[in-house]
Amino acid sequence: MSRYYQPEIETASREQIRTWQDERLRKQVRHVWDHVPYYRKKMQDAGVSPEDIRSVDDLRKLPFLMKQDLKDAYPYGLLAVPLKDCVRIHSTSGTTGKRVVAFYTQHDIDLWEDCCARAIVAAGGTNEDVCQVAYGYGLFTGGAGLDGGSHKVGCLTVPASSGNTERQIMFIRDLNATILCCTPSYAAYLGESMKEMGLTPDQIPLKAGIFGAEAWSEEMRQSIQETLGIKAYDIYGLTEISGPGVAYECEAQTGMHINEDHFIAEVINPDTGEVLPDGQQGELVFTSITKEAFPLIRYRTRDICVLSHEKCPCGRTHVKMCKPRGRTDDMLIIRGVNVFPSQIETVLLNQGYAANYQILVDRVRNTDTLDVQVEMTPEMFTDNLGEISERQKRLTEGLRAMLGLTAKVTLVAPKSIVRSEGKAVRVIDKRKI
Repeated sequence: MSRYYQPEIETASREQIRTWQDERLRKQVRHVWDHVPYYRKKMQDAGVSPEDIRSVDDLRKLPFLMKQDLKDAYPYGLLAVPLKDCVRIHSTSGTTGKRVVAFYTQHDIDLWEDCCARAIVAAGGTNEDVCQVAYGYGLFTGGAGLDGGSHKVGCLTVPASSGNTERQIMFIRDLNATILCCTPSYAAYLGESMKEMGLTPDQIPLKAGIFGAEAWSEEMRQSIQETLGIKAYDIYGLTEISGPGVAYECEAQTGMHINEDHFIAEVINPDTGEVLPDGQQGELVFTSITKEAFPLIRYRTRDICVLSHEKCPCGRTHVKMCKPRGRTDDMLIIRGVNVFPSQIETVLLNQGYAANYQILVDRVRNTDTLDVQVEMTPEMFTDNLGEISERQKRLTEGLRAMLGLTAKVTLVAPKSIVRSEGKAVRVIDKRKI
């Protein structure tokens, strides 16, 4: 069994990786300067030109890109190739109804699928495996990315998409699926469901799982591994950069290898922007050096983590990142979906409620729950249960339309949510992640 999908890249010397990065960074900076007026202006405002960027050492001269830049440039302002050269978009939710839209050429998709194929092979996948992809398909990158990676490896790919647990279990058992790709919370739920059916780990054909799109603890990993009888691997990505496969875990399970031939990673002080050395915790920043259609340079992910160049027993030489340890903004990741309190606030205000609410996030039977408690104004206060139920239903529908997931909404009496003398405590996250 091959341990690597592209061994000459995954085990390249640090000198070779640095050579690739220097060459590709110079080319990418020239590409965005020539073809993205939005980015050229940012560089001009920062007093930097393509001639100033000769190597990775010069990366810190370039300005950062933020989520706000993607919103300001929506939809086509950061596109770096003619639209006719693009073959696909993917999208992620933003802080308002507008979404972040990322574009792909066919070459971009090929490289992205290679990254996902590396992750599958690192998890033990070969062309003899049955890979069940239970991430969502459509605009979400999870399903498409792992589906394409599975094809590249030569696995029999089961494009199950998310949900329909009974069918998922049927296919796992009937098709002898050996690799499962989905969110960790859904993997845990599948495991619990199979346990309730009386299945023991040795009766479940799965051998490995590739789980991402949401935070999960080491304790949750151990629980999934025991319930399903598998080895559970982490995978990291974000739509803005490509999708899953930016980084992935190997058998050592001590961090995720970043695909450094495609992405340059930095860790910065989120307050000052200063680049931090290996081993120091800070905000993760990525530069895409091979993306054609939507190349982001020094994109601030808001994820807090640590980088390590320590030698890995798997033989891969690419830098590792730890699991993200939190975020520098107020974004929550619930069942793989990005949720901002401001999105919830928008729905409440649009339906005439005062902006006094509380978001309760928990994890029940390994599945994230989202409860929103909303104060009624004195004018709308009523003890008519039918009317309250109807209002809660309208809010639930509004939140589903905004967030893409279902929240439990409870209307409460005026002034019943505790006020804070300082910053309002809008979110109570009880998950142990």
